[in-house]
Amino acid sequence: MNLSIVAVGRAKAGAERTLFEHYRKRLPWSLDVIEVEEKRPLEAAALRDREADLLLGKVPQGAVVVALDQRGDAWSSEELASRLAGWRDGGRPRAAFLIGGATGHGEAVRARADSLFSLGNLTWPHMLVRAMLAEQLYRAWSITANHPYHRAG
Repeated sequence: MNLSIVAVGRAKAGAERTLFEHYRKRLPWSLDVIEVEEKRPLEAAALRDREADLLLGKVPQGAVVVALDQRGDAWSSEELASRLAGWRDGGRPRAAFLIGGATGHGEAVRARADSLFSLGNLTWPHMLVRAMLAEQLYRAWSITANHPYHRAG
């Protein structure tokens, strides 16, 4: 499975990046990070629209698009694993996970997304979301590979 995280913002050195890289290195599947950034000072609505354009412009061709959005569905780890395996086995071996900026996703992202995925109702720092997502992608791999990392019963 080939995975991409397409995210607003640039990761800087620190604990969140270190944690992200820890899981990225453990993951046998390919996981690349594509970062976008709008530096102009724009009103919130205009910024969301611009970031949506930037994110969608970087989605790899043929990828299943999953937008991380608080209003999305909260999947279990097993459900994430099942979806990834289903996409792979159904001829869609690439998935792109989109992480918006501080003002959320623009409507164009929600309209284009194949799925809206929520990490819960809490608000998380965007760099921590990358680490949490990388861990869940590693966990999903472990579930599909019957690896002992995932021990839930």
